[in-house]
Amino acid sequence: MTQDDQTAPDASPPADETPVQRALRLKNAKLEARPKPPRGGRFQREQAARVAAGKSKPWMTR
Repeated sequence: MTQDDQTAPDASPPADETPVQRALRLKNAKLEARPKPPRGGRFQREQAARVAAGKSKPWMTR
């Protein structure tokens, strides 16, 4: 990653930025602004302890 890739979303865009590059930059900024799920602790243990997919459907086994 270069220094240009790490600019803040509020920073002025590069002069030679194409519309596609601008859309991608704005999309990435929007994705980065989304709230992140909690990491570690009780939440992660609960997620790991969930029943594996298909285990609760015994009729799906052969």
